[in-house]
Amino acid sequence: MTSAPEMTADRDDILALCARLGQAHTEKDADAIAACYAEEAVIYDMAPPLRRRGIDRDNVAAWLATWRGPITIDATDIDLHVANGVAYTTALNRMTGQKRDGEAVDLWFRTTMIFARSNGRWRIVHDHSSVPFHMDGSLRAAVDLHP
Repeated sequence: MTSAPEMTADRDDILALCARLGQAHTEKDADAIAACYAEEAVIYDMAPPLRRRGIDRDNVAAWLATWRGPITIDATDIDLHVANGVAYTTALNRMTGQKRDGEAVDLWFRTTMIFARSNGRWRIVHDHSSVPFHMDGSLRAAVDLHP
């Protein structure tokens, strides 16, 4: 069983990892983003394909290059649970920024991440981000939602 001080330290470490991930997006630092993930992390993000295993630093860098300036990701409604070397968090995220083509992005999406501690360091081992879709038969992504 994990003691209360260990759980507090683990929570702090995981929240710091999430803050580094957010800061890495702001700074458009592909290496720092990739460093937050375990080598074999399962990724279900909003870009195709349906699933990836591991973070491809070059793909991240190519995506970051499509943005004109910083990418801001603010998390809200964060729910973090930690027990015995494994943790998960759920959150609503707001991503804002401007694409190179001039498009302003202001998007809310949901995220669930699972973390595991290996060699004394927490890493993301599973990342699932999504937006809901309209159930009116159009299957349009519901990117106009706000909490």
